[in-house]
Amino acid sequence: MNDTIYTYQQLYQFALNVFKSMGCSNEDATLATSVLLSADLRGIDSHGIARLVGYVRLWEVGRINPTPNIHIVHETPSTAVVDGDKGLGLVVAPRAMQIAIDKAKQVGTGWVSVKNSNHFGIAGYHAMMALSQDMIGMAMTNASALVAPTYSAEKLLGTNPIAVAVPAGKEAPFVADFATTTAANGKLEIAQRKNEPIPKGWAQDAAGHATTDAAILKKGGALLPLGSEKEQGSHKGYALGSIVDIFSGVLSGASFGPWAPPFPAYVPMPENMPGEGLGHFLGAMRIDAFRPAADFKNNMDQWLNRFRTAQPIEGQTQVYVAGDIERSMEGARMKNGIPLVAEVVKDLSELATKLSIAF
Repeated sequence: MNDTIYTYQQLYQFALNVFKSMGCSNEDATLATSVLLSADLRGIDSHGIARLVGYVRLWEVGRINPTPNIHIVHETPSTAVVDGDKGLGLVVAPRAMQIAIDKAKQVGTGWVSVKNSNHFGIAGYHAMMALSQDMIGMAMTNASALVAPTYSAEKLLGTNPIAVAVPAGKEAPFVADFATTTAANGKLEIAQRKNEPIPKGWAQDAAGHATTDAAILKKGGALLPLGSEKEQGSHKGYALGSIVDIFSGVLSGASFGPWAPPFPAYVPMPENMPGEGLGHFLGAMRIDAFRPAADFKNNMDQWLNRFRTAQPIEGQTQVYVAGDIERSMEGARMKNGIPLVAEVVKDLSELATKLSIAF
């Protein structure tokens, strides 16, 4: 079945109305919509409007507070801990990132850990907030445990993404945004919707054997850390995911490891949770806290240009830098529309009926 194409404006208005129906203020609904749809524009379909139904379900069971009191509970001139008050991560994270940017303006760098939050969309959005300020941005978050550490049959870590955005001068910026697993859970969800197998190395079954079953997580299986298996370096992906969990969860006072709250509203909350909600970690570094910004950006232009003009291997037309493909996708989808698979269209249509919103 062919995908259905929607304009950015159509999906924006629908998502905005949904967030308002949940009780979000116009300001928060607008911010949440922008963050959510930035994923669809950049081709990260697993984290865009396909997630909207999931946020509504979390709100329905009382796990998302549409009118949170997002506040600082501890701070120094360069650091802060933010309590998200069970708000949408799509709202909590950019608010926290703005605190990091404001601190960086004052003292050179700003670092903010967040507790009591929820799924925050794509990490890249929050990291890229720093670009216009001549700052380097970082963002990471822990997530519900779907990932088995190397040699483990248990799921103990989330997909735990990391994003780093670095500005340049004439060249387009460097924007890395990646899960610390071989594949994000959303990619398995996409494969399920399309009734397609997943590549070997993305997941393991309940006994720890390799599998191509896209629905394996529902059968006791687990995602694999970046690297797939020990021989391919999965211990490095395991370590990266652990770092994100510690920075986002342990450092902030959020729950962590197997106690991180699950995204599906129907999955029971873990028992004896050690912290509050999901955790994020966000940072901003003012370039001129290290060297003149113009000099840095000139060198970044040189760095970026050299990598983008590298000799490609046979069969490839060019070498990309992190963020290039997503930026190209963003331009194309803003112009030509955003494709949604039939199952997502069905879910959104049912959501529209339930909330009495036009779709």
